[in-house]
Amino acid sequence: MADIKIPKATAKRLPLYYRYLNFLHDADKKKVSSTELSEAVKVDSATIRRDFSYFGALGKRGYGYDVEDLLNFFKKTLNQDRLTNVALVGVGNFGHALLNYNFRQTNSIRISAAFDANEDITGTIQAGVPIYPMTEMHQQLQDQQIDIAILTVPNPAAQEVANRLVQAGVRGILNFTSLRLSVPENVRVQNVDLANELQTLIYFLDHYDDRLNTNSSLIDEADKTE
Repeated sequence: MADIKIPKATAKRLPLYYRYLNFLHDADKKKVSSTELSEAVKVDSATIRRDFSYFGALGKRGYGYDVEDLLNFFKKTLNQDRLTNVALVGVGNFGHALLNYNFRQTNSIRISAAFDANEDITGTIQAGVPIYPMTEMHQQLQDQQIDIAILTVPNPAAQEVANRLVQAGVRGILNFTSLRLSVPENVRVQNVDLANELQTLIYFLDHYDDRLNTNSSLIDEADKTE
């Protein structure tokens, strides 16, 4: 995907398509149309066809898309054909939930190391993941060649920890804190603010009646702003 410049809104939808294609493949379905995909993932068919068009001719007019071929294409596009180890920094209540989840819906992502300042849990193994003290973070990240981290520390510590992650060679941070991090241009931060998402959901419920049309219009606007 790095070789193909696509809108960020499209990139965010690719894992959604990939997940549903896995369901279809497991159900031994051979082909799928953009209309069927639209009904399943709640994205209008025109948007799906536009998303797929960035990658060339993935389907055939009058036939639809070959499920196995499309699944294999997105598997490579999303790097799902190789294992990616990530680190978790901050093993509080939310961090523990992520450890227990540990991305079991995919075989390509694994939390392989976690870090925390709490001496009561450092040196232990939680949900199969070793918990290291913060003092060992730099060395462990480099030794394990981890360049993606999930950040779930308290807000006051977020920027300092992010600085240390960058110094250790981390190139991507999934930020679950409400603080907007300052990082070098070569480091990508994906912010996940649950309170923000809930407020957005409440706004949608109050102002939009048709859920699918709401998704479509918002997606279209997101595409226009890329």
